[in-house]
Amino acid sequence: MSQHKRTIRTLSHCFYDIKYHLVWTPKYRGKVLGADKVKSELRRIFETITKWKHWEIIELNIQEDHIHLCLLATPRDSVSYIMQILKGKSSAWMKKKIKRTHGLYEKESLWARGYFVSTIGLDEHLIRRYVKHQSHHNEVDQPSLFAKLLPK
Repeated sequence: MSQHKRTIRTLSHCFYDIKYHLVWTPKYRGKVLGADKVKSELRRIFETITKWKHWEIIELNIQEDHIHLCLLATPRDSVSYIMQILKGKSSAWMKKKIKRTHGLYEKESLWARGYFVSTIGLDEHLIRRYVKHQSHHNEVDQPSLFAKLLPK
């Protein structure tokens, strides 16, 4: 998305800079997110949700079988709440909007139950570059990137 600087935000009783790298997949890791119509609708939905909840999208990359989102959040919202809102609202809206086209699941949630989350701090530039250019990475590169990010 836009160029993002490290900015300290404020609420009535705190200062914060809370950023998460979130990754989640459709149910059964189905390749249902690749169509331009699906991607643009998901992008619109996530932009609406984040504006409503006072979060900010730093980077968003929608692949055919998973989503990467770098998000600036508020201290009043837990990661599990953020994922509940993002996955729950987007699944419901996509079912209404897209219906049975593009292989979306009509009678169940669009998303698998789990997700990956990490906080973004000093390694933000590496994670943002990876998310932004994720479609250019091949499967061989992915484990080496996560090996660099995980603690030893």
